Amino acid sequence: MFELKDWLSMFAGIIIAALGVLPLLASLKIGPSWFAFSISITVLAFIVAGAGFYLLIDAFSEIANSNSVGWMTALLGILFMAVGILRLFAAKMGLPEFMQFAWLNPMIYSIIFIIEGLFLMIACFAMEI
Repeated sequence: MFELKDWLSMFAGIIIAALGVLPLLASLKIGPSWFAFSISITVLAFIVAGAGFYLLIDAFSEIANSNSVGWMTALLGILFMAVGILRLFAAKMGLPEFMQFAWLNPMIYSIIFIIEGLFLMIACFAMEI
């Protein structure tokens, strides 16, 4: 039976995936121009880090249920959380330029959002297996 945490993961996955799909469609001239969000890179990095943390929390439930998808979810959660945090604080921490992820543009963030959203939607079902 699905619990509230499962539905929260599904809805969060839908919203995060939509944050990735809609701007991607607008950049490909498939959707209306209002799909192209004009969100700053800092806000995008916060969302990536937060969604990565939420993905990591869901991964613990998946791993506890002996689900092999949980390990992939955990790795992606750690990776995306690290990318978001390093993008936000790398310049202040004095890290080298290649670790500051300055090359991440909104198109790459859209792809990251789609991946995070899909794995959150998968987590809705994988936590119950």
